[in-house]
This record gives sequence, C-alpha cells and structure tokens, in this order.
Amino acid sequence: MSTELTGLREVVDGPLHEIAGRFSRFLAADWPHTALVVFTRECTGRPRKVAGATEMVNRVTLAELEQVKARVEPGRPIVTTATIAGEKRTIWVVLDPVDTLLVLIPRSAATEVPQPARLAGILGIVATSIRQQVAQASPDYLAESRAASSERARTIAEMAAAHETALVTVLTTLRSTALDDGRARRDATETASAALVALRSAPASDQAASEEQATAVFARLRREVRQMLRHHDAELEFVAPNRDDCPLPGEIAFAAHAMSRTVVLALTAQPSLDRLRIAWQSRADQLLIDVRDQGPGRLDVAALRRELDGRARTLGATVEVDTVPGWGSRAVVTLPLAAAPDRAGESENRLSRLNRRELEVLRLVAQGKRNKTIGAELGVTESTVKFHVAGVLKKLEVSSRGEAAALALNT
Repeated sequence: MSTELTGLREVVDGPLHEIAGRFSRFLAADWPHTALVVFTRECTGRPRKVAGATEMVNRVTLAELEQVKARVEPGRPIVTTATIAGEKRTIWVVLDPVDTLLVLIPRSAATEVPQPARLAGILGIVATSIRQQVAQASPDYLAESRAASSERARTIAEMAAAHETALVTVLTTLRSTALDDGRARRDATETASAALVALRSAPASDQAASEEQATAVFARLRREVRQMLRHHDAELEFVAPNRDDCPLPGEIAFAAHAMSRTVVLALTAQPSLDRLRIAWQSRADQLLIDVRDQGPGRLDVAALRRELDGRARTLGATVEVDTVPGWGSRAVVTLPLAAAPDRAGESENRLSRLNRRELEVLRLVAQGKRNKTIGAELGVTESTVKFHVAGVLKKLEVSSRGEAAALALNT
C-alpha cells in the first residue's frame, strides 16, 4: 500500500501537461496498455492528455472521446469496442464522477477490466488532483490556456478554408460538361461532396474544446452547489443565463464556474446562512456573475479577494466584494468574453489625465471596493468619492466602474 501511495504521489506531483505519461507508467504493471488518454474539459487548453503510441494518440479526436463518455457510468469501469483514432478498438474505460474520462488501449485482448474498483479509485485521486491544479492555476497557466484555445480555433479555420477551396475546385471541375464518362464524374462528385460535408462539420467538433454554452456550465454549477449544500438549511435560488446567449470561450466558461464555486464556499464558511442566490447574466461582450447571501455578514473579504484576483487579472475581469454585518454579503464578477486588445499605450495616455486623488480612487475601484469603503480609506465623504468616480469615468472615456477597472488592470 505504501508503495502505491508513493507512486500516486509521483503521478500527481509534477507539471500538469506531463501527467498522462506519469499516470501511464504507474498503471503499466497491473493494466498493461499501449496508449492512455485522459479527457477533461476543465483543461481548456489541453482537454486531451495522452501517452503511448504517438501515431495513434495524436489522432484521437474530442468527438470520439465524447461518444465513449456517453456510454459509461461514473465509477463503473467497462470493456467496450469504440472508434478511437479512426479505428474500432477494444478499450478499457473509466469515468470519474467529476467528469474526467480515462481510456486505456490494452496490450492484448480483454473481456474485463482488471481490478475495476481499484482502477476507479486511482482515477478518482488523479482526477481530483487535475481539478485542484486547474482551479488553483497560476495566471501563466490561464494565459497559456487562452492562447492554446485561440490558436487551435485559428488553425482549424485556416485548414478548413484551404481544404474547402480545394474541394470546391474539384467539384467545379468534375461538374464540367466538357468531361467524358458521366459515371466516373458522378462517383467522384459524390465522394468529394461527402468529404466537403465532413470537413465543414469538423471544426464544430473541435470547437467544443474552446466553447461551451453558458446554460450548460451554469446547470453543472447548480448541480454541484445543491450537492455541496444538501445538508444545509439555506434557501437556494439560481438565476440562469438566457438560453439564446452566445457560447462562452472555454477558459471563460471554466473561470466562471470556478470563481462562482469559490464565492459559494467562502459564503458557506460563515457561522450561519439563511439564503444564497447565484445569478449569471450574459451580455454581448461580458458575463456578469452575481452571488449574494442573507447571513451574518462576516465574510473574510480579503481572503476571498486573494483567491479570485489572480484569475481576474489574467482574464481582465473585475471583482467587487461587499459585506454588511447583520445583513449579508455579495460578490460580483464581470468577465469579458474576448481577450482585451493590446492598447497599453492608449490606456496609459488616458490614465495620465487623472490627478493623484483620482488615481487613488481608481485603484480602490479596481479592487472592487464600494464608495463608502473608499471614502473611509481615503478619509473623505461618500459624496466626494462619487464626484471623483464621475471624473475618472469622464477622463477615461468609459461608462462604468467595471470598464474603468479593466482599463487600470490591463495597463
């Protein structure tokens, strides 16, 4: 047992992008396999983590893994036949309750999964580690994730455009009445048409790695919160985003889920809680997260801000946290849906218009503080703070505190 625990520690203790290789080596003795795939959408930059035969694992698609996942129940490893890397193969499959999928391609024919309960338990530890590493990811990891998602979408679009042009050219040529042998032309036209249809649908399957519907993410959050508070007496209220809203970029979807969960955990850590309300609202260019409670108003604001600020800075988000003793607490996160354009020079020019006091006010606004709190820190009245905030918005040419804070954070 001690040897296995030491081995598991080596699996989870290391760079996240190399975890598949470490996991494969750990499983090799009791579950001999030629390839391993771990599939988790929480890692938006690298949802597939692979190890083994390179020529095979590099061809495993997200659509194939989604189809496999739909056939297995959480915590119940199975042997099945499925299309993996474009071919029908016998595989061992385990799905963890946190939605992490493990696929192993056994070295020899198998009719059952060896030691299924033990394998499920091991995956549970590894899946939890992946989840925690992503939830506590550094700003560098999040920036890499955003870059990976953007680069993948760009590459897919370029490949689709190039191949579509080629196939349309082939179709145009084959449809020409100047060609002989109508049967050959018809067969070739059907083949090229089918290829064109498949090509046009390919980006959609890979796009799922970089986009997710806000309603689906919110539904998952709602299930988790209800499960988390199933023995809690607090009244729960959920306000879901509109079903017609645009999909969220992958890293925004995960950040929204993780930040909402972080706020909920902070609120429930108070001595008592009567009511909890979680609301998401999608707008054209941002997602607004509003989590509030009716409780003792004893939230550790500083600790919560520390947990949220790293991700907020990386994604250009703004965070406002407020608590009133005897009344309750509230956290509002505004997440931009697109990466902020590189306008550092322009931002600096606009910031240079502010005087010293306005810069102090802007710094506190960017920390999510309200006018009353800002006034207390600066030793001025709340009405004076409102005057300075109005001046800041005018000089920065923005219409809201969130925009002003984003401008300050992205400079």
